[in-house]
Amino acid sequence: MHPRDHTIFALSSGRPPSALAVVRVSGPGASLALTTLAGKLTAPRQASRRLLRDGAGQPIDDAVVLWFPGPASATGEDVAEFHVHGGRAVLAALFAAISVIPNMRAAEPGEFTRRAFENGKLDLTEAEGLDDLIHADTDRQRRQALRQLQGLLGNRARDWRERIIEASALIEAGIDFSDEGDVPAELRAPAVKAISTLHGEIAEVLAAQGQAERLRDGLVVAIAGEPNVGKSTLINQLARRDVAIVSPHAGTTRDVIEVQLDLDGYPVTVIDTAGIRETDDPVEQEGVRRARARAEDADLVLWLVEGGRAVDPDAVRSLGKSGNGSSPSGGSVWIVRNKIDLSSVEDAGPLGEFGISASQGDGIPELVDALVKFAADFFGTTEGALVTRARQRDLLRRASDSLHRSLELVEEGEELAAEELRAAAYALGRLLGRVDVEDVLGAIFQKFCIGK
Repeated sequence: MHPRDHTIFALSSGRPPSALAVVRVSGPGASLALTTLAGKLTAPRQASRRLLRDGAGQPIDDAVVLWFPGPASATGEDVAEFHVHGGRAVLAALFAAISVIPNMRAAEPGEFTRRAFENGKLDLTEAEGLDDLIHADTDRQRRQALRQLQGLLGNRARDWRERIIEASALIEAGIDFSDEGDVPAELRAPAVKAISTLHGEIAEVLAAQGQAERLRDGLVVAIAGEPNVGKSTLINQLARRDVAIVSPHAGTTRDVIEVQLDLDGYPVTVIDTAGIRETDDPVEQEGVRRARARAEDADLVLWLVEGGRAVDPDAVRSLGKSGNGSSPSGGSVWIVRNKIDLSSVEDAGPLGEFGISASQGDGIPELVDALVKFAADFFGTTEGALVTRARQRDLLRRASDSLHRSLELVEEGEELAAEELRAAAYALGRLLGRVDVEDVLGAIFQKFCIGK
């Protein structure tokens, strides 16, 4: 039996115990599962209260059940839902009762969504948006993912592909009527105009900064500096909880500590690194190596120094950063002067410097405000962003390149231009997941949680 002929089931709500739990069943045996456990089918898309019983007639739970006959369901298949009390024993009994029904098996991660995709309920960009929505940690990530789930990119890509096919039809008609005098030229002109317009629209999308892709992963901020300057205290202040051990002894932090923050809707990963210094301790040496590596890859480095002490330019340069506060890869360095309560340094130094007391909280609100502004500038506006993944950008770029080549080749021969148009339509088909995407489906859907 083909895996798609199996009926799958899984918990589609949160981890038990919980007040309520939703168990979803999808496939040709969904109706059998509903009649076996609830006694009979219910009216489509209407909630009904039923006492669920296992195959031996023993009661499982007093539940609410729903019946969604395909194709008018989330997966395009017959779907049954059991809304039960969320205790572990209830779920164990329900799973045991479902699993003994013929051709039933537990769902794999993302299998419900994959079946929805395969049955035409959503395209691949919408499936990616659903994945992003499930994993969204901040409000801005949620809004961006919801726009993709609602077809922001998919609808545009379908429109582009249809227009490419129309232009291709004109070009190929010119090939068919090449012996009809003026016919090829008459067909070529509107096709060239349409291709030029399409190329401009896609190129405009690609020209926009790719910060929408970065919004999925978030901004990375590394706290670095010499040992015992207050890095761990600062990350505890930013996290508003104790995530790092604070000690007066140098070298306490040996490994990289990460904390996820939501700064005004922007996802920010703050990294507390080991103090950067020369040491003979092999364990601390490894910590320093990791600290340097993470700081070099960060979008922003907060370099901590004590009060009025001079900044060691060699130490900053050792991170691969340039002396003017930016890195060749686009990262930035901010000098943050800590322990201002113990020194005479002013609250704020020259441009790019901040004065704080990590232990007392002085200057922390101003630093956080600056981080929010940095994140806003870094991500830019993503409200209308179409591209949110590198895969999408790569396929759009391929389509754009093919359209550009078709414009260059159309005067040399319609056959060459038509081939480039087919390549552009093919790239957009891969973007939507409608042609030759088996190699990427597993990588995308395996990241989903079980039951989705």
